[in-house]
Amino acid sequence: MTGPHGVLEVLADRVRGRSRPGERRDGHRVALAIEGGGMRGTVSAGMALALHDNGMMPAFDAIYGASAGAITGAWLLSGTPERLTGWAEPLYARAMIRPSNLLRGRPMVDVRNLVEHLYREVTRMDFDAVLANAVEYHPLATDVRTGRSTDLRPHLTDAADLRLALRASAALPFLAGPPVELAGRLYYDAGLAESIPYRTALAQGASHVLVLRSRPAPRTVREPPPAAPGPSHGARLIAATVLRRHPEALHRAFLTRDRRLLHDDALLARYDQAGP
Repeated sequence: MTGPHGVLEVLADRVRGRSRPGERRDGHRVALAIEGGGMRGTVSAGMALALHDNGMMPAFDAIYGASAGAITGAWLLSGTPERLTGWAEPLYARAMIRPSNLLRGRPMVDVRNLVEHLYREVTRMDFDAVLANAVEYHPLATDVRTGRSTDLRPHLTDAADLRLALRASAALPFLAGPPVELAGRLYYDAGLAESIPYRTALAQGASHVLVLRSRPAPRTVREPPPAAPGPSHGARLIAATVLRRHPEALHRAFLTRDRRLLHDDALLARYDQAGP
């Protein structure tokens, strides 16, 4: 590659031209896709904050977030994106990772406490500002009934729905407790179906996607082997216990997510190496 990547070229043109959502003239739809990954979200949150600090957020038309990436995306659009530094603060970790909850019969990853207490009463997020932002917000989650990645944006009618969407996107089976109900459907963590939320962005018409990873990208392009790698012992155990009463479609999504990640790694590596 001898020049800047095509995605970066479009973003740079928009920044130079002070382009704003709803006032585009270039015919592109540019999305920011933020990977999940629990406390690994600290990594992608740092990159997201750098985009804000460099005045690049108005160059995007939409933000797609999975799990921790959905939380980061909400902070970016909240009016106080500088609070993304909370990912690296002990207060944040203590609010979400609570081993003592196991003694009380509650989930160890307490996303409810994080969203409903910390974000409402301590380090306050302006939920209304997220919903009103000209940059579209698309938190993803996994539909329990279908096992498919689902965009929760159509259900975001008010701040309460937004908080439920944040919790649903990060509702890890077993670790974070039962699925979260929103608009009459049950949802688990987006990572069961789409850990890196670029596919939904492309399916919804994005011409360019900038992906923020929380895991290191592979150094070389390598296609997944023809034989699908089997699920880990831990994954099989969770499927047989925590997910046993849920539809088979959810089991398949959960047990095949490692292979999907291999495909994502290979495809995104090819995109990275594409010429301008």
